[in-house]
Amino acid sequence: FHFYTPALESRASRMLNQEQLLRQSIALGGFELHYQPQVRTDDGTLAGFEALVRWRHPERGLVSPEEFVALAEARGLITAIDRWVLRQACSEACAWYAQGMPRVPVAVNMSAQEFRHADLASDVAAVLVETGLPAQLLHIELTESTLMHSDAQVQRTLHALQQQGVQLAIDDFGTGYSSLAYLKRHPIHQLKIDRSFITELPGNEDDAAIVTAIVQMARSLRLRTVAEGVETAEQLALLRTLGCEMAQGYHIAPPMPAEQALQWQKDYCHKLQAQ
Repeated sequence: FHFYTPALESRASRMLNQEQLLRQSIALGGFELHYQPQVRTDDGTLAGFEALVRWRHPERGLVSPEEFVALAEARGLITAIDRWVLRQACSEACAWYAQGMPRVPVAVNMSAQEFRHADLASDVAAVLVETGLPAQLLHIELTESTLMHSDAQVQRTLHALQQQGVQLAIDDFGTGYSSLAYLKRHPIHQLKIDRSFITELPGNEDDAAIVTAIVQMARSLRLRTVAEGVETAEQLALLRTLGCEMAQGYHIAPPMPAEQALQWQKDYCHKLQAQ
């Protein structure tokens, strides 16, 4: 039994309104990408960018994906958003290369639902041809839960992407499931160490031990490692000592719109050359 209260109707109305606004934004292109750089911990050179989608909400301004992705997935709208992100990120990366910027990879996040679509690999291939981005410069990030709950279709999709040359990374590694069997079953190239293990470094010995274990395991499996959420020089120095290959976070740079990210690259490369 459910007893009626006005709050129930109010919540349903808000959800319906948000869904309508989201559909309008998809139709009108109401999204933009912000890019957060990744750098090598050993020499500081630029190693890549992660593309992060933002919704230009008509009432609230820029909204982070945490506030709308779950709704998009529940309403069957996530595919349209993911495919827009893919095309836009590939296109903007190629525009940077054309201006002489380093040919570093761009990473995009994909919903777990996407990997169950038989046409994902062919759509990715079509976008790469359309934009001119080499496959090896596209990284697709997926969650541990995607791999743990994978079926035959997911496995076919992952292997098809690998055969194209697209690189696959596990996002937020260490926060999902304790089983590591999926690391040998699936064609994974990179582990992104979750920010929850980085936040209290260098003071937290347990977190340091976890990061060390992840880095050593990844090295044994010939996987690259990226630490997320690096906020201080001390964290970056420790990650370098522990052997983590790459880092991203506000200590390096915040997520930036494409034009700002382009200028950041120019300034950063100039600074490295001057050192």
